[in-house]
Amino acid sequence: MSNFAQKEYDVIVCGAGPAGLMAACTLGYLTGTARRILLLDKKAPWKEPIFCAEAVSADRLAALWPIDPAFVRGKLSGIYFTSPKRYRAEFYSKDCGLILNRALFHKSIADSAKNHGVECHFDTLIHKLERTETGWNIEVSQGDESVTLSAKTIIDASGPGCRLTRNISCLDGIESGDTDLETGIFAVADGIKHSPEHIELFFGSEFQDGYGWIFPRDGKEVNIGFVLGKTVKNGEPLRQKLMNFIAKNYPEATVKAVYGGMIACGQSDKPLAKCGLFKAGDAASCVNPISRSGIVESLISGKIAAEAVDQWLKDSGENREAIEASTLTRWMEALGKSHKQIANAKAGFNSITDDQLDKAAKRLSRLPREKQTLVRIFWNVLWSCPSVIWKMRSFLR
Repeated sequence: MSNFAQKEYDVIVCGAGPAGLMAACTLGYLTGTARRILLLDKKAPWKEPIFCAEAVSADRLAALWPIDPAFVRGKLSGIYFTSPKRYRAEFYSKDCGLILNRALFHKSIADSAKNHGVECHFDTLIHKLERTETGWNIEVSQGDESVTLSAKTIIDASGPGCRLTRNISCLDGIESGDTDLETGIFAVADGIKHSPEHIELFFGSEFQDGYGWIFPRDGKEVNIGFVLGKTVKNGEPLRQKLMNFIAKNYPEATVKAVYGGMIACGQSDKPLAKCGLFKAGDAASCVNPISRSGIVESLISGKIAAEAVDQWLKDSGENREAIEASTLTRWMEALGKSHKQIANAKAGFNSITDDQLDKAAKRLSRLPREKQTLVRIFWNVLWSCPSVIWKMRSFLR
């Protein structure tokens, strides 16, 4: 297949979401042209972007990637926490977050990766991985043509569910990205009255073990949807549940498109690297277990994987297993430890009743906006449900 510059690479990055893009770009920056780096995905990450999770913390993003106004849809100044009876608590902090244009954001990272010498192919299906004596073989196709490429090391940023690394014996026990796999569904819609500077989050039994949301997009369109817990047995199709929610609460809305997918919300102690293969992004279960936020988390995960791979390639072979093991340690120090504590507290949060949520939100809604801090919101919800405090003792483990 002539489209590839060569058949042997130092690193092949599988998946061009935020984690894969960040991993490839970081490797290109660290190695210059000294390494042959290949980034693969079945589609260009700016042509069919995923609309979910477009909100990020401005400060956290700026620490990882230069913020270009071109990929910012708008600025956020707060969050509405809305109870089942529609009492609202408001967290306000001017310019606390950003709504990204994911397509342009992905394009920015991809362009930077190319500028740092990364070879990119966004029309490539990945079919199979196979361990060899010197690294990995990877079977791919473009259109009707297939080819087998080889690499010393692989970064798996292909998403949750471990499809790429399944049934490979040397990878037994590696993170699978399915520890707590939840279902999310959302629509892009207009005609919904909303604040263009606020996210609105809906809590209660209507969204069992999860929550609903409205994310502003461009002042007219919104992203409206919900996520439900892994074990929830839903009596109706999720698409229908979403359409019913929109019709009931926003009868004048026009739904333009509906999307759905799985969210890897767990945090385990499983290795993130073995046998020269490194996990990043959803494949590494890097999503916050309760907020389900994942963009910044994926960028951090991709950066950690790239730095470990750079060390691994420079090593003669004696310390490679230790470098692989350190990938999990780095992630745990960055976010994994707090994610594990949050995961332990999840059952406690999920046990809060509609009445308790209404009571806390009603009380908070009476306070001046400047006094509705995140800490105050958190503790008001807990004190409305004292038993949850005991259940959340696991948060401190």
